[in-house]
Amino acid sequence: MASIKSTLALGMSLAVANAYNLVQTYNAGNWLDSFTVENIGDPTHGFVNYVDEGTATSNGYISTANNQVYMGVDHTSVLNPSGTGRNSVRLSSNRAYTHYLMIADIAHAPSSTCGLWPAMWSYGPNWPASGEIDIIENVNSATNDQMTLHTAPGCIVSPGAQTGSMGATDCGAGGGNNGCDVVSNNGGSFGTDLNGVYATLWESTGIQIWYFPRSAIPGDISNGNPNPAGWGTPAASFVGCSNGNFDGYFANHNIIFNIDFCGGWADGQWGAQCGNLASTCEQYVAGNPGAFNEAYWLINSVQ
Repeated sequence: MASIKSTLALGMSLAVANAYNLVQTYNAGNWLDSFTVENIGDPTHGFVNYVDEGTATSNGYISTANNQVYMGVDHTSVLNPSGTGRNSVRLSSNRAYTHYLMIADIAHAPSSTCGLWPAMWSYGPNWPASGEIDIIENVNSATNDQMTLHTAPGCIVSPGAQTGSMGATDCGAGGGNNGCDVVSNNGGSFGTDLNGVYATLWESTGIQIWYFPRSAIPGDISNGNPNPAGWGTPAASFVGCSNGNFDGYFANHNIIFNIDFCGGWADGQWGAQCGNLASTCEQYVAGNPGAFNEAYWLINSVQ
């Protein structure tokens, strides 16, 4: 008897090899019952105003149609660059998970546009003590995904077999702010051209992340019987920690979708990536609402 692993599961039990129990599906039918729209200040100091659920739904920042979930931003208002920032959304799953096989079917992601910092990620309480897994994230005009782990000090990972390029390996460096990262070698894995499935396997031994464009989604995912053993080399494979206590750094994660503007990372890359557009990220975002009409997530499902 081998372990049965569960999609978005809190625990594991015994059954036939390579079988996964589906324990949660998030889609247009239950999205706002399953996620909290967080009306909070931005922890990364962006030029963004995360609105509440009522504001988001009444202004069309969140909606459902054709069995898909839309999450977007204000792309019509000209703003004061010294003001509170552009209206946007940040959603957190009501349920938390320790270990998961998470399969996110994404029809559209926020575009590769200067001023944007979108992400799909998960994290636990008392950051960084319970860890953070950044599955889809990058800034400005980037088209390659950067997958990153953030932890409390002491977790140094090793790269497993992966198609992406490993950067830092100390996930707890800088008090967890720096993280350890892998950049995808797929130029359509982030932003404008993203359309497909992200699959993330979090186990006690490490974390692996795959991206499958729409035309290359494995049949076992499409038919509801996912088997990572047949998916080939992942884009990212974080093995470890070197102290043997990986589970001590990751627990009780809520799933997050957000669309940020500017902030620490995007601001830091502004001069090199977008400095020809405006002197600051805030000036550009405030004065060019039409640049962000493609700044939205369109989700088929997360399982």
